[in-house]
Amino acid sequence: MSISSVWHPIELPATGDWVEFEHETGLRLRRPTFWDGAGPEQVRSARGGVGRKVRFAAPLPGRWRWAAGGGSAVPPEGGEFDVAPAPAGESNPFYLHGFWRMSPGGRSLVYADGTPAVLVADTAWALPWRATPEQVREYARDRQSKGFNAVLLMTVQPDMRAVGPRDRTQDEGFDVGFEDLPDGHLNQLNVEYFQYLDLLLEILVEHGIVPVLQPVFQGFGWKGLDVAGTVVPPEEYAAYCRYLVARYGARPAIYLVGGDGSGAEPQTAAGGAEVHAVDCYEQPTGIHYRPHIRAAAHQDAEWLDFQWCQTGHTGEHVPERVADMWRNHPVKAVANGEPTYEHTGRTGVAEGWWQGHEAWSNLCAGGTMGVVYGAGSLWQWRLHSEEPGHSEFFLAPGAGWREAIGFEGSTYVGMLGKILNGLPTTDMTPDWTRVISGRALSTVDGGLIVYRENGGPVMVFDDTVPLNYTIVDPRDGSVVATGRRDTPRSPLPDAGGAPRVYICL
Repeated sequence: MSISSVWHPIELPATGDWVEFEHETGLRLRRPTFWDGAGPEQVRSARGGVGRKVRFAAPLPGRWRWAAGGGSAVPPEGGEFDVAPAPAGESNPFYLHGFWRMSPGGRSLVYADGTPAVLVADTAWALPWRATPEQVREYARDRQSKGFNAVLLMTVQPDMRAVGPRDRTQDEGFDVGFEDLPDGHLNQLNVEYFQYLDLLLEILVEHGIVPVLQPVFQGFGWKGLDVAGTVVPPEEYAAYCRYLVARYGARPAIYLVGGDGSGAEPQTAAGGAEVHAVDCYEQPTGIHYRPHIRAAAHQDAEWLDFQWCQTGHTGEHVPERVADMWRNHPVKAVANGEPTYEHTGRTGVAEGWWQGHEAWSNLCAGGTMGVVYGAGSLWQWRLHSEEPGHSEFFLAPGAGWREAIGFEGSTYVGMLGKILNGLPTTDMTPDWTRVISGRALSTVDGGLIVYRENGGPVMVFDDTVPLNYTIVDPRDGSVVATGRRDTPRSPLPDAGGAPRVYICL
């Protein structure tokens, strides 16, 4: 009897540090275990004994065997189970196609079965320690309906000097992942916190939204009160990264081991190497840089899959930063991980279509891993519009998180994912040679995607551009024209005056 279908997680008891899983075809996968017992326990020293578990998602249907070495004092465990194929009508892409991994050329995402994917992420950094399950369901329904498929999260509140009630429903309150984080350590793990986080991340995944897991932030943090990510010993940071892979890595995940730093912090390399060593699913691992940093740390590291810049928070479009990162070698995937938050600090900043133009501009400049959106008051998970204690520079005036999810710009960023869904986006490249347009992408099979802020006819100067075209309004996804050009040098027709995306496949 099957106990699961493919890509769904199962949980088993464990007694050692690892569990080996073997499919009937001979495929072997190795998963780290994690401690889930009662009371405070040290992450690095919790070995064996009652309370240890393993989570596993089978990538193939059929018969699986598992074996856990128990060590000298604990007998080994093991057994077998059957896994069913994805059921007919499965709507969650991660259960149908598998988890994300990097594309063959390393420039973009694909599902495990090779289906193309484009990251469309939101930034709700403080959700893990502030939100309740009911709030996350409300948030996830909104983001799923708009086309988002990922969300950037700080897995624990990172500010060492932050104070407040340990209550997610009170002003300035927050839950605590590590009791010793205020002292710059990650040893005294609060299991109840991570059991609660299990519920929140499960809700996101069930809505098709991938958690982008940042261990402990290296930049501003939540309130700018001395982040622990640059202070904790690298070996403790690496142990925590292992814990995240063990606890959450049998579901869709992205590991953002460097957050808002230079990338050169020793914690980043230690965490990246650990994730690479213990994640059998090869889910993406990378760095998110602060705005004024040369974004090339660990460029040749085997564990590094992607690099995300950010362009500050004052409302300028700076796709040059993404273009610069595109030119780095060895090749890594690129995205602008943090454009200006909508309404940050002042009503009107980066408002509305600003966000859509930013997304398409960065994608065409080389950020082909995907796009990211942010809203003031949402990333802090401000409980209500009058909650005190936050930095005014980042808050959206008069807004809590509920008001912030309704900001207009999120609709346009989400629409990008809807427009590109099903298209051959794998390893697209920026292209300024085939048409007269400042922003265009060529697909690996010769297709062309063009974005123009004000539309208008597009002159074509390459005979390989496909003759068939579809012209879309990127503000609402409506198709405004379809057709076939008469000759290879005929222009793509449009009257102009509004944003347009031209798709030639």
